[in-house]
Amino acid sequence: MTQIHIQRQQCLNSENCRDPKKNNSISRENQLFGIFFIAIAIAVALASILSEIAFLNRLSLYYNAVIWIGSFIVTFTSLLYNRRNILWSSFRNRIKNSIKWPIHAKIINGMCWAGPFAAIALLPSLFPYLILAGIGCGNVSTYLLLRRYRDINDKNNNNRNAAGHGQFIVGLISLTAIPIVFEVQTSMFIVREDIAVMLSRILISFAYAVGGIYAIKK
Repeated sequence: MTQIHIQRQQCLNSENCRDPKKNNSISRENQLFGIFFIAIAIAVALASILSEIAFLNRLSLYYNAVIWIGSFIVTFTSLLYNRRNILWSSFRNRIKNSIKWPIHAKIINGMCWAGPFAAIALLPSLFPYLILAGIGCGNVSTYLLLRRYRDINDKNNNNRNAAGHGQFIVGLISLTAIPIVFEVQTSMFIVREDIAVMLSRILISFAYAVGGIYAIKK
């Protein structure tokens, strides 16, 4: 009887036992963001391969734009169309959380996301590295700021579940991929710039796939 009493008391002290609906909601959100990350991974990989084919066949930039937009539309429609309302609700919660951050935190997060992408216009030769830096710094900074300001965030926020950790994994893999792309681009065997660009995109796809799988499995 003592052991049963202890187990019952542990359950009462557990947040999941006190609020099973919240636990189920977090579990669904983990799965949803996991599917969202995997959708990004598939879209990026598909568009990267097709755009490389278009480049080798010397097609105009118009086809490149159609490939990227079409890849995301097809992938997101296939995987997320029936979940679009729930996904949008989750994004609104994230936006509400970030609005509560201090102004300096918003500036840091905005610079981490927009800074590397804006630099592409000035340094187009560094495109493979800057896109990885943007994805990496943006995801890592968002995750860290959610943790830093978790006390002012909504109770059901992403830094407390696997979706937030999945986002951190995406950022970490993207940053780790920068020296890999540099090694490939400076290799004696591979000197074509388009290969380095495609590799950076494939590594971003891989990062989102790993983050998505983690969020779903966890």
